[in-house]
Amino acid sequence: MSRSRFVAQAGIIAAVYAVLTFLMIQSPIGFGPVQLRLSEAVTVVACLTPAGIPGLTLGSVVANAAMLPQFGPVALLDVVFGSLGTLLGAMWMRHFRGRTRVALLGPVVTNALIVPAYLPFVLAATGFYDRTFFGLDVASSWPTMYAFGVVTVAAGQVVSVYFLGGLVLAALRRLGFEHMFGVARK
Repeated sequence: MSRSRFVAQAGIIAAVYAVLTFLMIQSPIGFGPVQLRLSEAVTVVACLTPAGIPGLTLGSVVANAAMLPQFGPVALLDVVFGSLGTLLGAMWMRHFRGRTRVALLGPVVTNALIVPAYLPFVLAATGFYDRTFFGLDVASSWPTMYAFGVVTVAAGQVVSVYFLGGLVLAALRRLGFEHMFGVARK
């Protein structure tokens, strides 16, 4: 693949991911302990093109940075660590691209382990943890909040990546994405 094609693909992927993330953050299901984001379905492009790795990472940085005016400096945690989760998940997907079920596990695992580590601080800044959730006082301790976050973030990721992303991946493969963009399937 030529360098210009790679950069163009990464830019398009970044733009799509960032816009979808930003739109979903504005909805009640896109932000909080349970996050269902359409943008996470787009992560499957890392299975199809190496440009998915920098594209998804840059898209995550841009979308998360857009939250700075709304949430202030605490949003920097999401810029750094949320984008790290996206980068690692995309790298996992690319590595296991020939084994779809394993590949799709990448963003689920990386986001479920990384995001809950800082999410309590972001949500506490918004006053979210001033109440119980599913009858559980998640603000009782950081380990409780982390464990709760691992379960809820993983659940949202499974729906976004496996169900929605699986449909996107199947459609892109059926449309000949790999051939159209000069990427050979492993």
